[in-house]
Amino acid sequence: MSDYIEPRVSKDVDVNKVEYSPVVNEGPATLAAQAKGFWLTFRTMFKKTLAVEYPEVKAPTQERFHGRHQLNRHPDGLEKCIGCELCAWACPADAIYVEGADNTEENRMSPGERYGQVYQINYLRCVFCGLCIEACPTRALTMTNEYELADNSRSSLIFEKEDLLAPLRAGMLMPPHPMYPEADHHTYYRGEVPEAHPSQEVK
Repeated sequence: MSDYIEPRVSKDVDVNKVEYSPVVNEGPATLAAQAKGFWLTFRTMFKKTLAVEYPEVKAPTQERFHGRHQLNRHPDGLEKCIGCELCAWACPADAIYVEGADNTEENRMSPGERYGQVYQINYLRCVFCGLCIEACPTRALTMTNEYELADNSRSSLIFEKEDLLAPLRAGMLMPPHPMYPEADHHTYYRGEVPEAHPSQEVK
């Protein structure tokens, strides 16, 4: 027995009765309409250009420009990154790799239980969307205004933790060192640690 099913064809449709709108070619636009378009082009010719003589002249970036990333520190020098890997999970381009490790009293890098032992950003993949910044719970990762990232080799565009860490400012101590006296990680995240305490320095 054959499985062939004859297709159903509607006999109620008549192509001669289908409504349509004829396409009317009205020819070229009037001289006034064409002059209006030319006037827009002519007026734009005298506007000030936004181009600059780069790289001799570098135009300032906007305040919230998405440039190179930076790993921030607390005012006493401890790192803000706690190695939670949320930035890596949020990255749509899979450009971030984080490997966390536990803090100890002899090797304390951040005020939390963990810190980012390995932190890499692959700028061959990064699309500078800023989703990693939004995902960071401690504001450890922010974006700077630096945009000149071109280089001669692919390997140099994979930034390590040392390349991303913010420099030490006045009053900061290079970790590892203990936390501020009578402080915990909540104290740090509330911004109540003003600077490094003399007792924090490792001797």
